[in-house]
Amino acid sequence: MKPNSKPLWPIKIINLLLVVATFVSWSSTSGADIYRYEDDEGIVHFTDAPTDKRFKVFMRDLKKDRELRTKLRYARSANPAEYEHLIKNCADKYGVSPYLIKAVIHAESGYNPNAVSSKGASGLMQLMPATAKSLKVTDRFNPKDNVEGGVKYLRFLLDTFSGDVSLALAAYNAGLSNVAKYGGIPPYNETRTYVNRVLSYMQSYQSSGI
Repeated sequence: MKPNSKPLWPIKIINLLLVVATFVSWSSTSGADIYRYEDDEGIVHFTDAPTDKRFKVFMRDLKKDRELRTKLRYARSANPAEYEHLIKNCADKYGVSPYLIKAVIHAESGYNPNAVSSKGASGLMQLMPATAKSLKVTDRFNPKDNVEGGVKYLRFLLDTFSGDVSLALAAYNAGLSNVAKYGGIPPYNETRTYVNRVLSYMQSYQSSGI
């Protein structure tokens, strides 16, 4: 390169590429997602354990991504009849309509016990990690544990809203705090669509008697 010629790549880009290369190598063995944010002074920060909401996902852990995709690809075929006995037992134990339980499972996972949502909810009744922990569900992919935990949570929500199924479903989808905040079904399209869908499924199950 001639003394007065400009570098082909800006120094900042070269440094960033070096950081990326380092994290690609490191993340492949550490098993963690990488997060980054750029502060007001233009300094880029990276971490695998973000404690600040300014950090955004920069690089997904490849091994974890592959495992998740494999799990979804080879998930067992949905078979509602397989869970009939389990649903009946939980319905009797917690006093929740089996038609409501079936409708929630239908809407949440389509009876796929290995279903995983983009937000991290898992299993037949799509329990979030924190919810599962509070319900003492140790294995969210175990149909028995998942359904019992989900029905137990539905019982709690029904009791909280004096048996109002619509409000219980809204809380199941959007969270108890949001239903309390708005004094009813939150004005979220996703939640309102969810409530109507589950109620429709429940009516269909009741009409068919299955």
